[in-house]
Amino acid sequence: MTLKMSTATTILPVDDAARARSFYTGKLGLPHRGMTDDGSELLGTDGGPMLQLMPVSDGKHSEHTALSFEVTDIERTVRDMEAMGVRFQDYDLPNLRTENHICTTGSEKCAWFMDTEHNILCVHERLNGQPDYQV
Repeated sequence: MTLKMSTATTILPVDDAARARSFYTGKLGLPHRGMTDDGSELLGTDGGPMLQLMPVSDGKHSEHTALSFEVTDIERTVRDMEAMGVRFQDYDLPNLRTENHICTTGSEKCAWFMDTEHNILCVHERLNGQPDYQV
């Protein structure tokens, strides 16, 4: 058995599934696929990656980037998302500094934001067509 042709689903913890669904469909433009028996919201397109917004009662969320979306023009994406009300994070740390919300490394540009449930999300653009990892 192999998983290489399987559709992957990212599961994010949310305090309020309806509020989170509104953010992901309204501000990020992801299509709503339906609701599961446990109250999770399913988002995504047929044959593509899926996102499941799973209600949690403990309010625990990741302290690192939970999900990143690859884009081809990060400057335009950030502007468009800001126009939709998405608020990006800014950093001024020794190894992480943003300018106009965007951090540039040797292989990519990244910009981070939070959803309504305090999950850390990212948009990133590869530079020069280079992968951000080595195989």
